[in-house]
Amino acid sequence: MPPSRSHIHATIETYLQRHAEERGSLESLLAVLDQAEEPSSRSTLPAHVTCSAVIIDRDRRVLHIGNRGTGLRFCPGGHVEDGDRTLLAAAVREACEAAGLRPGDLCLTSQFLDEPIEVDVHDIDANPAKGEPAHQHVDVRFAFYLTAEQPPVLALQDEKVTGAEWLSYADVRSPTLRAKLLAAEARCLDGRPQPVNASAMVFDGAGRYLLHLRDDRDDIWEPWVLSLLGGGRTRDDADLEATVRRELAEEVLGLEPADLVPFAVEEATSVDGLAVPIQVFSGRWRGDAAALELREGVLLTWCTLDMLDRVRLSPGLDELIRQHAAKQPAAQIPSAAPLAPAAEAPAGTELHIVGLHLHLQDEKNRILLGRRHPTSAFGGGSWHFLAGHCEREAAVAGLLREAKEEAGLIIAPEDVELVHTVHHVDSPDARPRIALIFQACAWTGTPQVLEPDRTVEWRWFSPEELPDAVVPYARVAIDGIRLGRPYSEQGWNER
Repeated sequence: MPPSRSHIHATIETYLQRHAEERGSLESLLAVLDQAEEPSSRSTLPAHVTCSAVIIDRDRRVLHIGNRGTGLRFCPGGHVEDGDRTLLAAAVREACEAAGLRPGDLCLTSQFLDEPIEVDVHDIDANPAKGEPAHQHVDVRFAFYLTAEQPPVLALQDEKVTGAEWLSYADVRSPTLRAKLLAAEARCLDGRPQPVNASAMVFDGAGRYLLHLRDDRDDIWEPWVLSLLGGGRTRDDADLEATVRRELAEEVLGLEPADLVPFAVEEATSVDGLAVPIQVFSGRWRGDAAALELREGVLLTWCTLDMLDRVRLSPGLDELIRQHAAKQPAAQIPSAAPLAPAAEAPAGTELHIVGLHLHLQDEKNRILLGRRHPTSAFGGGSWHFLAGHCEREAAVAGLLREAKEEAGLIIAPEDVELVHTVHHVDSPDARPRIALIFQACAWTGTPQVLEPDRTVEWRWFSPEELPDAVVPYARVAIDGIRLGRPYSEQGWNER
């Protein structure tokens, strides 16, 4: 799908907030937005939307490429395509296709962010060969900086482009764009990338870091990974600290770190292929993550250093957290020991491992089981529930996380209930365990093998016809559920 009508309208209205005097010249576009035709389709006449990239280097020069058909030089751009998520994405794609740029070669400017630097309306001559009458292009132009010190070697699109040159602001071919660039130069449009996103590394001073699990959607940057809270700067943010505090307030109700100080600049790549320098702030907070009201994303959870290689993190976050932890007082960084040391428990208390298990039944009352990988340290080759350990999180939240990570199943917390508990121990010297078995009355998705190193296949079984190789305490739980018992024990008589 091309960019939506509402997205185009919002982009134009944002531009007109800066340039209200141009509303009259954009009447042709505003009229198109009120019609049924697709505003970005080249078949929409007498006017349709196109996009261009105003690419600026460190010497305050703008890239121009030559059109083979007209001989004119202009900023790279063209028609919007169905796969373009936004107008900005269309401009990035056109720049990469025409000039041979690669993802990460461009970044947003701190002066214009993701808003157009210009919207230009110009006439296009009739093209009988293509059956196109004379019409107008409403060209939405976005400004980008090169990320490298020197312009890269360009791989021009031979069939359409005749050459390229870098022109100073004063020599830019479009008079209206030239005027806007010269005016923006006074606001330090200097071609030098600066962070335009900000994130918060929230830590408790005792070795834990607060991470945010993003939604699993195509339009989400780095979907379904644990990341830092944060987002992009807006024109109303006074600075990047204002950005990160606004983002925290929008994403989570009740999370207010006392101090936020700059820690590092992280490099990332957006879904549109832009380089994104992110200013990371660190701030101390010691509250209960489960008590916070999450407004965006799936969950918040505290993670320790020994958990980082066992969870799915946004690229580079592992190293960033370890760098921060290395600068903290050594006495405050716990080892891989349990978060609640034995000294905090009453004398004689045995700490238990809590396991989360999904008892899922289809319309035929068959139970979903997964066959463990033959080399698995636990239950190799046996059939078992979809399961995982409870980390520092609420049990239901952990179950939903495991269902998504292991099998791609989406389950709402209100559709889950606890149906059985097994208190078991595998051997006399092993740490005892509490297995919580939850049942879901509804879910979305078909079981997939997403962690083949743990589970090699999923299969539905009748409770009366289970395979021989079922993990013992899982079989105990299935029998207990069939008989309506809420609790079972397994392994204790063998101690």
